[in-house]
Amino acid sequence: MKIQIQNGIPYVNGELVGWADIVVTIAGVPITGITGVEYNDEQQVDQKYGAGRYPVGYSKGRITCTGKITLYHEEVVVIQRQAPSGRLQDIAPFNITVSYLPAQGLPVIDKLRNCLFKKNGRGWSEGDTGKTVDLDLVMSHIDWHNK
Repeated sequence: MKIQIQNGIPYVNGELVGWADIVVTIAGVPITGITGVEYNDEQQVDQKYGAGRYPVGYSKGRITCTGKITLYHEEVVVIQRQAPSGRLQDIAPFNITVSYLPAQGLPVIDKLRNCLFKKNGRGWSEGDTGKTVDLDLVMSHIDWHNK
């Protein structure tokens, strides 16, 4: 497989994707009270040794996916109302879609599959005029870039 990098070809009007171009949906519902989203997958890769000092190959193991969304407190309250017990962790697995929709160019869509909330907590301090809540996620896998 050959990887091609498109260096030297300018973007249309030089515009890159910004936060305003990103739409996040939870279970198909667009979330407006979101201030951040992070997700990644990591795969175990081990070097395999034979004769000599250098590896003769490698093997691949498990893929672990994690993520985090940051929402305003009010948005978390709305989502938490869907929990049968009132605990975010008891909500059935759901999908999160992160769509990158630049004004120019093709959209890129990542799908976080079978997500669960890992924790639920709040923290307020005197003088706060609003609050965001970080919600850690676990998921089965990520469908990257429209795949």
